[in-house]
Amino acid sequence: MNLKEFAARIGLSQTTVSRAISGYPEVKAETRARVLEAAERLGYRPNSIAQRLATGRAGAIGIVFQGGGRFGPHSSEFMGGLSTRLQQEGIDILVSTVETAEDEAAAYRRLAASKRVDAVIVHTPACTDERIALLQALGLPFIVHGRSEAKKPFAFLDIDNFGAIAAATKHLAAFGHRRIALINGDTDSTYARDRDEGYRRTLAAEGIAADPALTGHGEFTDETGFRLMQGFLALPAPPTAVIAGSMMSALGAMRAIRIAGLAVGEDVSLIAHDDVFPYLSPDNLVPAVTTTQSPIRAAGERIGDMALRLLQGEAPEALQEVWPVEFVIRGSTGPART
Repeated sequence: MNLKEFAARIGLSQTTVSRAISGYPEVKAETRARVLEAAERLGYRPNSIAQRLATGRAGAIGIVFQGGGRFGPHSSEFMGGLSTRLQQEGIDILVSTVETAEDEAAAYRRLAASKRVDAVIVHTPACTDERIALLQALGLPFIVHGRSEAKKPFAFLDIDNFGAIAAATKHLAAFGHRRIALINGDTDSTYARDRDEGYRRTLAAEGIAADPALTGHGEFTDETGFRLMQGFLALPAPPTAVIAGSMMSALGAMRAIRIAGLAVGEDVSLIAHDDVFPYLSPDNLVPAVTTTQSPIRAAGERIGDMALRLLQGEAPEALQEVWPVEFVIRGSTGPART
């Protein structure tokens, strides 16, 4: 059944049917529901090439990864969630990899000029991110995974990074820990700034002086966690607790603690942020790891949904979400040893 036959069958014009299936905002919700119900019932599937020619849309969402380190386990989980949602609407994902910030800006300009994508996903935003102003100037729709400061409103999804690390720090302080280390991410990133602020403010509220020697930054990898934890343990007054920014860096920290002849949860308490990897469960580690938890795959799905809503005409300022983070207490935290 082609478009002409389907439209005639349900008594609507070809233009109305095409626009309803493509999600154009000027089509009434009840008309769109009627068309989608009839398409499902009659087994109609639009010709994707013809549909794109009719609507002027590319039928694809773009995402640009800068540097090899940016595409790791977190990116894979996020992309899995994103593709799950977009595939439901027949939307493809166009992935580009670049080496520098200049290359990334050039990639956005090419995507806007070529019209190969209908929107892009921006990830790991800086506190003030030039990509946001560039995309707004280019008129290329976008969703940001994270937050940033900008003159004009934009669509974003973020988690409460401040609250997550504040809760972790308060939990450790309640156990009597005064030397609490933090393994954080890249200092240019908004999420790392928010986590650092949650850590420092909570220490101050608990009457604990922040020690710069107990804060480390880097990629969320096993190697980074191991290296930073070894440095903390070599201090004249080593920490009795550590907060790791991811499960990957937590693995490295645990390895360093054990090599030092110490026990996780007894000599050194540990809390990790868990983006919920299917192959790395905090429950299965020994001891089970206390976590601040927010599934990154679910974030990918939600951002895919938000991108579709943006393309259907919703205003960017109506598409701004901050998710709370669950705090799960397990066996890796306990009272500070004196």
